[in-house]
Amino acid sequence: MSMAAAAPAVKTRITALLGCKYPLILPGMSWISTAKLVAAVSNAGGCGILATGPLSATETRSAIQEIRRLAPEKPFGVGVTLLMPGSHENAEVALDEQVPLINTSLGKCDWIAKTAHLYGGKVLGTVTNYKHAERALEAGCDALMATGHEAAAHGGDVTSLVLIPSLVSRFPDVPIVGCGGFADGRGLAAALSLGADGVAMGSRFAVTAESPLARSAKDAISNDNNTESDTIYGKNFDGIHARVLKTSVSERANARPAPFPLVLYRAILASKEMKVPMWKILGGALTEWNKIYTLAQFGSSIAAIKAATVDGDLEHHGVQFVGQSQGLIRDIPEMNDLVQHIIREARTASVAI
Repeated sequence: MSMAAAAPAVKTRITALLGCKYPLILPGMSWISTAKLVAAVSNAGGCGILATGPLSATETRSAIQEIRRLAPEKPFGVGVTLLMPGSHENAEVALDEQVPLINTSLGKCDWIAKTAHLYGGKVLGTVTNYKHAERALEAGCDALMATGHEAAAHGGDVTSLVLIPSLVSRFPDVPIVGCGGFADGRGLAAALSLGADGVAMGSRFAVTAESPLARSAKDAISNDNNTESDTIYGKNFDGIHARVLKTSVSERANARPAPFPLVLYRAILASKEMKVPMWKILGGALTEWNKIYTLAQFGSSIAAIKAATVDGDLEHHGVQFVGQSQGLIRDIPEMNDLVQHIIREARTASVAI
C-alpha cells in the first residue's frame, strides 16, 4: 500500500448527498459486492452498494451489520432489483436498518423512497433512458445512476457519452452517477465534464485485491489479450439484454432463445433456487408470460453466473458479467491505492482539458 498523502476530497452533488469523500460508487454486483468489498470502497473514500440478489432477508441484515462494523460511520448503500423475488423483503430490511442509500432498479420504488426519506435516507434509481429516469424521479428518487451501453450486465441501448449529458440537460437539478465504461481517472474526468456528479465502476472495482471475484475471472478480465471488444451483448442468456465476457460458453449461451418447454423447466428451477412458491411460477406462466419468461431466464442464469464469479469456471459452465471497460483493466490493485490513483489521474486529466 502506498504511503503517499491522500488526494484531497472531490466535491460534487453526489459527495454532498451521500457524504463520501470521492464521487466513486461500487454498484451492487451479485456475489461480488459483498460486505467486505462494500466496506473497502467506503473506507477508501467512495460509497459501496451491497448486492442483495443472492441474499435472504436474514443474510441482508447480517451483511448490513458487517459493513457497519468494517466501515464505521462511512456511507454505504443496499441495492434491490425489484423485479426479482425476495427484493421487497430485502428492501424492508434495509429500511428497518435505516441504510443511508438504497439503490433501486426494475420496479416501482415509491414506497421505498417514502420510508427512506422519513429517516433521512436517500434513493438512487438505476435507469437506462429518459423514460426510466422520469418514472424514477416521480417515484421519489433523489439521484439517478445512468447506465450506458458499455456497462457490464444490464446496460441500455444508449452509450454513456450520450446518455449522461442528455439526462443532465433534462434533469439539471438531479445528481447523476454515470455508469458504463468508467475504469480510471480519465473516465471520471470525462463524466464530470459531461455534467455527471460521479461514476460507478463495477468491473474495475471487481478486479481488486479485496474483491471476492474468483481469481481466474480477475485474471481473464485483466489479461493483456482481452480488449474492449471481447464482450457479448444480447438477451438470450438471462432474458434481459446483458453484457458478458466473451468466451465459448457465453457465445453458446447467447446463440438463440430458449424454447417454451425449456423456459418453463427453468422457471421451476428458478422457483426452487429463489425459494418462490411454485404456484406463483406456474400461475404466472399463464397470466403474465412475459414477466415469467424474463424471470425464468434470469433464474436459469444464476448457476452460470455463480460458476464464473464464485468458482472461476469460465471454460465449462460459467458466464461472467463484465463491461467494455475491461479493455482498461490491466492489474489487480488494493482498493485504496486504486482510488487514490483514479483521483490523481482525474485531476491531471482535468488540468489537461
